[in-house]
Amino acid sequence: MTSDTSKSLVPATRTAAAKRAAGARAVRKPDSRPKPTKALHIGSGDPVLLLHGFLLSPHSWEQTAARLAGQCEVFAPALTGHWGAAAADSSTMNVHILADRVERQLDELGWRTCHIAGNSLGGWVGVELARRGRARTLTLVAPAGGWNSPSLTQIRVGIKFLSLVPMVGIGKLIGDFAAANPVLQRFASLLLGKSATSVPRGAAAAAITAALNCDAMIPMILGGMRIPALADLSTLTTPVRLLLAEHDRIIPNRVYARRFLRELPDSADRILVNGVGHVPMLEAPDRIATLIAEHIYASRTRLRAV
Repeated sequence: MTSDTSKSLVPATRTAAAKRAAGARAVRKPDSRPKPTKALHIGSGDPVLLLHGFLLSPHSWEQTAARLAGQCEVFAPALTGHWGAAAADSSTMNVHILADRVERQLDELGWRTCHIAGNSLGGWVGVELARRGRARTLTLVAPAGGWNSPSLTQIRVGIKFLSLVPMVGIGKLIGDFAAANPVLQRFASLLLGKSATSVPRGAAAAAITAALNCDAMIPMILGGMRIPALADLSTLTTPVRLLLAEHDRIIPNRVYARRFLRELPDSADRILVNGVGHVPMLEAPDRIATLIAEHIYASRTRLRAV
């Protein structure tokens, strides 16, 4: 025979269990999707400007920036028309327009000069800023722009990026699924890194999201086909360190690095970074941070007043 007390405990226990279950259902998983970033600005010390590549965003520099921030004040902005930045206000964009905007940001920071490191398109923008007298040192990480204009090489790289336009269009239609899809993340890793698994999943998701939200994609492709090639690199007076990626599939060294290897001053460092792809900061942030920092510190004995 069941007592009245035990009878009263049964519904109470069930009610408490139901409340806990309801509470558990109400708890949502934290949103792990990458968010747009106007700029990374961290650390203190020597001013360092980090410039990302075409279709990417400041996310590509996150890990390297964190490592440099212990000794440097790091600023990594989103380039105009790219994810996190103001939209492009023209049907065509080019390196000079991007450099104009970055230069205004440096003025807002009060940085007359700074150390500059740029990857891919960011390297090309870095060269332009160096020619304007804004660079104390320049580190080129798998830089773009190493072709003559007009040339078959220039046309080939334009066609390569144009081939991505339909893929980006499809990605926009499927939205967040694209960035979270493991197959697409592996594809992004294969493009940006050494292999389909060498880029962390979070970094691959951020890269996909950045590409899907790049307003400057077509304007930059069109603008890049029209502007003159890089001027003679031997005239650069800024201390330069060139970092080439061993497994670069976007702009392979055998074709696109020739001008940099041939024309940069003899004083420029020429380094092949082993075991990485076109965006080596995603795979080897420690090594890239060390290579940038070494170049910065080595230049201190030859800094000049401006």
